Amino acid sequence: MTDLTAFIAGLPKAELHVHHVGSASPRIVAELAARHEGRSPVPADPAALADYFAFRDFAHFVEVYLSVVDLVRDAADVRLLTYEIARDLARQQVRYAELTVTPYSHVSRGIPASEFCAAIEDARRSAEAELGVVLRWCFDIPGEAGLPAAEQTLAIALGERPDGLVSFGLGGPEIGVPRAQFKPYFDRARAAGLHSVPHAGETTGPQTIWDALHELGAERIGHGIAAARDDVLLQHLAEHEITLEVCPTSNVRTRAVASLEEHPLRTLVDAGVFVTVNSDDPPMFGTTLEEEYAVAARLLGLDHHGVADLARGAVRASFMPMADLTRLLGEIDDYAATA
Repeated sequence: MTDLTAFIAGLPKAELHVHHVGSASPRIVAELAARHEGRSPVPADPAALADYFAFRDFAHFVEVYLSVVDLVRDAADVRLLTYEIARDLARQQVRYAELTVTPYSHVSRGIPASEFCAAIEDARRSAEAELGVVLRWCFDIPGEAGLPAAEQTLAIALGERPDGLVSFGLGGPEIGVPRAQFKPYFDRARAAGLHSVPHAGETTGPQTIWDALHELGAERIGHGIAAARDDVLLQHLAEHEITLEVCPTSNVRTRAVASLEEHPLRTLVDAGVFVTVNSDDPPMFGTTLEEEYAVAARLLGLDHHGVADLARGAVRASFMPMADLTRLLGEIDDYAATA
């Protein structure tokens, strides 16, 4: 039997909670910083980025994240970033990924919405043809920018409607950003056929998750770890098969959780809640999807079979068409049987 690290490395995977700009590798961030040298605090030396990405708390993470967003100045930057993300995913045997994309952050910085969407779509098509990675988009509202950002994000989603768009989300800080105010925008997005996948219960309590369910019609929850503090909520999530997109290392790096040993992943799983394991903003948090699978294996005491089940769970929780879902599950089964 292949050792667990090697097994994880070769395992076909789906990634459901990973951010577009937050997936920029040190090499790409440094390249963008060099292009725009003198106009950004982001270091152009890849070796210096580890210190730059040492976050004090979630608010500091948002500040640093937005400084990297500032490096993406035109459609060529968008295309480069998106394709290179796909390359990094392909190296980890990721066959399908739903990237959380925040078009408002780029359009508000001067990139026309049509050019932004054309750039990510061009990268998506090339990545599928050349790298074998299927990319799909979740267009999310940056919650800290309020209702004007919600209005523009929805307008871009429904007006441009890129072929890869499958869902509508809500990211950014949770504290001071009530979920309920975004209900009209999620209602319209859902009426147009987009799935609802807001962040909730990462840095706030269980009520934020209840609000995401009741007000935003959430089908999956980004993070959702605060559910571990509410037994009724845990039962509700399990009974309604609402998946939590859990990102263990991210939660520690943003100080949402004190340590991996204190992470509530096991509590969630033991309560029967469906979870997927994800990387969130992997280079910024010094992780990869492979490492998150290894973390989950340690926290949950999983062997090869359990890790393969994690991969199957992500596929089942995805928004891919049934034929593609069945095909990828078959690929995981074949790999697990021979590894």
